[in-house]
Amino acid sequence: MKGYRLAFNKKAWDHPARAYANIVYDPNSHVEGVLYRLEDEHQIRKMDPFEGAPRLYSREIFSIETVHGYIPSWVYIANKATLVEGLRPDRWYLDHLLAGREHLSEDYYHKLTKVKTNPGE
Repeated sequence: MKGYRLAFNKKAWDHPARAYANIVYDPNSHVEGVLYRLEDEHQIRKMDPFEGAPRLYSREIFSIETVHGYIPSWVYIANKATLVEGLRPDRWYLDHLLAGREHLSEDYYHKLTKVKTNPGE
């Protein structure tokens, strides 16, 4: 996703020092990840409670560049009231992102491995 970067600035509602993933506008950056195809239009509404939408995240449509061209895709973006700078993700959370290694470029994966996590988590 060109023009955005991954940020760990979404404060966890259950742990004030824990950060969750978010994307923020950055014209000189990009975010890599995986797109999932939903079977029908109602499935995205089933995802909302798991992502904390609409209270914690807003769901927006972006045109995502893929090897098959641009695909309109739902993206969850943290609501401004939940943003706090200087937070870190827990190790288990970062490991969840790193588990997608086969879908990421080597450079992007290496960048993720450098993210500092919360001590003792």
